[in-house]
Amino acid sequence: MPAPIATTASSFASLMTAENSAVDSLEQFLRSVERRALRHVELSCRDHEDALDVVQETMLAFVKRYRDKPADQWPLLFWRVLDSKLVDLYRKRSLRGRWFGWLGMAEEDSTTDPLQQVADPIEPGPLSRLSDQQATEALLQALRQLPLRQRQAFLLRVWEGLDVQQTASAMAVSEGSVKTHLFRALQVLRGRLEKHL
Repeated sequence: MPAPIATTASSFASLMTAENSAVDSLEQFLRSVERRALRHVELSCRDHEDALDVVQETMLAFVKRYRDKPADQWPLLFWRVLDSKLVDLYRKRSLRGRWFGWLGMAEEDSTTDPLQQVADPIEPGPLSRLSDQQATEALLQALRQLPLRQRQAFLLRVWEGLDVQQTASAMAVSEGSVKTHLFRALQVLRGRLEKHL
């Protein structure tokens, strides 16, 4: 005997409510990591447009593959997908550089957007923020100069607060490798930023 329509409708309504709640929590999670992920990738690839593409590809791949996973696993899975997409970008750039070099053509440098060079009118003034800006720029420059794996270990462990095991899983390396990369990154950063401390 078929279930009464009222029971079927209430089951459908509760299923739709649960699905909408899951979609809302997934959307909230992605919003919470969006800016940090963009900053993370910008530090690595030094190009805002490429960084936007990588973060967008990461979010799409993450939602496609892991939306049904428990929410407590999302951060680790997200950073793992981001790391994979970042490695893919480096591979593409390397291959493109080889082709341009082989063909005897230099890859054109992307021109900077003039609007990005305009001073922020809300900024209180250059003198009040000079030392902070210099220290921040020195840190960003030092991070850009780190080898890829050292930079990833530093950003995931220190900036994102992942533990060693989570970082190893996100980077697809051993825990010992994470510790080694982080130790070397901290040594280099301390040496380069000593005058700003």
